[in-house]
Amino acid sequence: MALPSLFQGRLRIPAVGAPMFIVSTPTLVVAQCKAGIAGAFPALNARPIEALDAWLRQIEDALREHDHQHPRQRAAPFGVNLIVHKTNTRLEQDTEVVVRHQVPFVITSVGAPVGIVDRVHAYGGIVFHDVTNVRHARKALSAGVDGLILVCAGAGGHAGTLSPFALVSEVREFFPGPIILSGAISSGRAIRAAQIMGADLAYLGTRFIPTIEANATTEYKDMILASVAADIVYTPRFSGIPASYLRGSVVAAGYDPDDAGKPPQGIDVVGEGSEGSPSEKKVWRDIWSAGQGVGTIHKLLTVAELVQELTREYEAAAEVKR
Repeated sequence: MALPSLFQGRLRIPAVGAPMFIVSTPTLVVAQCKAGIAGAFPALNARPIEALDAWLRQIEDALREHDHQHPRQRAAPFGVNLIVHKTNTRLEQDTEVVVRHQVPFVITSVGAPVGIVDRVHAYGGIVFHDVTNVRHARKALSAGVDGLILVCAGAGGHAGTLSPFALVSEVREFFPGPIILSGAISSGRAIRAAQIMGADLAYLGTRFIPTIEANATTEYKDMILASVAADIVYTPRFSGIPASYLRGSVVAAGYDPDDAGKPPQGIDVVGEGSEGSPSEKKVWRDIWSAGQGVGTIHKLLTVAELVQELTREYEAAAEVKR
């Protein structure tokens, strides 16, 4: 295993809270880091762009105060997700803010992290890159990233189609460094299973949507609690890249979840555009992402309560029975 020194001694369980569009804000990230898992948010969630600086200061101040009050149990590190797709017109500005704040770790996704890795390394930060296959893994490593996030079948958002058994095993044949595994991980048992397969950390997104601190509507949280794996639709229709969504939200937005036609608003992986009126449906706002792990999520909890539950499950799964 290759757990980066940044995380050593600072995680209650080997897990990272995945950065989720709209859902992840400083409130969720701070709660995750205080509870003992690494937290992260997409830079694009801070809107307008000037808000990113304030968000980072808010997180830094809250975690600094926590560490002052709990010197023997420092908060877990936090990170920022930078979407490096060509449609992200604010990438350079966001990167400048991230570098200025020396964010501990950066997650790059939806494109090649060219030009970002060196800038993060210059201040001592580390970079993870989202990949869905071996070819992308090799390209990311050639760009100098420190670790890989393997986004496997069943993950929410822009997910891949490969089994984690297949992808982790193949990547481990040529990469001994840090691997974070994503794909329907919703329990402490699954976190332990990710380690056994060869990953260093588990990546949990959907599991944190129905928490008090998550910036999701009540309807979104309730739909997660009421859904099962069969309610997840995997389609490129709404962003131009294959992604996983809640079937109920697709229907509520007025679209046929089984129609694989052209994206109703063109390719949009960064969710740009105006809010519009509350009654006007927006693909990026009203069609909700979720992974196939929804079927085992049944309660609305605080982040602290959820991490406690995950920890109990993880420790029970890790116990050697003879």
